[in-house]
Order: sequence, then C-alpha cells, then structure tokens
Amino acid sequence: MCHDCASGQANTGPNTSAVSSRRSFTRFLATGAGLTVLAACTPDPAGPVTPSSSTSAASSSAASTSSPSPSSPSPVALATVESPTPAEPVPAHAPAPPSAAAALPRQFSLTDPASPWLVVNKHRPLAPADYVPADLVQPNVPLAVTGEAALLNSTTAAAAEAMFAAAAREGVVLTLASGYRSYGTQVATYNGYVAARGQADADTASARPGYSEHQTGWSFDIGDGGGACSFQPCFADQPAAVWAKAHGHRFGFVVRYPWMFHPITGYYYEPWHLRFIGVEAATDMANRGISTVEEYFGVEAAPGYP
Repeated sequence: MCHDCASGQANTGPNTSAVSSRRSFTRFLATGAGLTVLAACTPDPAGPVTPSSSTSAASSSAASTSSPSPSSPSPVALATVESPTPAEPVPAHAPAPPSAAAALPRQFSLTDPASPWLVVNKHRPLAPADYVPADLVQPNVPLAVTGEAALLNSTTAAAAEAMFAAAAREGVVLTLASGYRSYGTQVATYNGYVAARGQADADTASARPGYSEHQTGWSFDIGDGGGACSFQPCFADQPAAVWAKAHGHRFGFVVRYPWMFHPITGYYYEPWHLRFIGVEAATDMANRGISTVEEYFGVEAAPGYP
C-alpha cells in the first residue's frame, strides 16, 4: 500500500497542504474505511440535463421523457461520510451556476436511471431501488473481473471501448476493474460491512443498496493491468489514472469523486471511478473547470445520508 501519494498529484487538488492532506487521507484508508469502491452519487437537479451526442437513441428517448422541470427538482439522498481529520483542510468551492449544463443544446433527466445525466448520491437514491439496466453488455476491453462486474450498459460500453483503444494506441493500459453491481450484490456487500464494523463505519466505506452509481451501468472502476495501487489514493499517479483524467472527457467520462471534494460528493478521492455523462457534458465540465456533477448540474451537496 502507498503511504505517500504526493508526487504527481498536484493537479488533482489544492497545492497547499497537499502532502499532509494525502497522508491524512491515507491514514483514513488504512483503517479500512475507504477501500470499498461502491460509488453511489446523484445530485439534485435544478433543472433537466442532457447526455452527450454519443448517447444511444434508446437512452436519449428514455431520459427525455422523464426530464424534470426546473420548478420541480428531483428528490435527493445525502450519505454521511466520516468527517475529515483536523489535518485535512476543506477548501472553499466556488459555487457553480444553478445549472451549468443548461447551456447545452440538449437536456435530459437527472432522476431517470436510463439517463446519462442521472445524479445518484447519498441524498438521491435510485428509483426504483432495485433498478436493473435493460441493456447490460460486456464491453470488448481488457477485463480484471468476471460475471456481472464485467458488464456496463450499452452506451457506456461503447464509449469505454473507444477510450480503452485510444489509451492503448498511446501505450497506456486500462482494465475494467469493476462495472455493474446489482442491488443484491450491494445488499450482501453493505450488510457484510455493517456486521463487521457497524453501520456508521460501513457508511464511510460502502454505498447503501440502491445508492450506488455502479447499479446504473453508467460507471466503472479502472485498473492499470498490473494491479499497482489498486483502489488506493496512489493510483492517481499511475499512467492509467493520469491518462483517464486528462482524456476521459473526450469519450464522455469524468472522475466522479475528485480529490478534496468529499464534502460535496460524499466520497473520498477515487481516481479509479469513472462516470459516463456524455461527450458534450464531460467536455463542458472540463472547459469550465467544474469538478463535480453536483455542481455542474446544480444540485445540492450530499456529504452523508439523511
């Protein structure tokens, strides 16, 4: 396990106190509270939002029919995460526009699980809680897992294939380390954490059933093919993570849980967790310098469960 991930991460968070912050975070992970990567994030919509042009017609159709109106935002579900240690400063984040995504030509739902703009987090559970994507497929990419974890929805799978191929052409190996997780899998995983550590600690490490992005098929975790720093903060320094962070938006992906934004997302830094929101939206986020989908889509922060 890496004990100091300062090198090469200056661009993942504030420069000041970066080393001490990362060491504090590593100590947090060393307790076993942050190694589970059941991403579960979904912000409150301040208005409808839209996926990129690469989204399939089926997804676009499903998303547009349930796109919320600006006057009736969708419900939110906040998840509690262990508060940062005193040594870890919490930066002030400039507020994003009510919905930066509103400037895009197409708008899609923030609450429909079939929409690439779905926001799931500790305040915003999936509806229905046991949602299963209708179009799960296994992408043609290097796999580090088998079974359901090797599946993604068809839109995300196509985008992942294009991204993995582009990385390979530049000599960077990306592997699919964890994809779809069913509601049943989440129940078993979360209950295991509760039994071993208690609910309060479990909520810092694992998404509750029905609150995970992995259940939507829009998200997956990456590895580098060699297992270096897998699911640890130091993975941010690995070529796979560096490449995905710099180029993922070209294929519609963002790093869903960026460095030092856990007071907004509800999860500590996960440089391995990518989320498809579409090329247009991901590129717009990158150009505007907006780090979280909560801020981009204009929904409230979700640091913990209500």
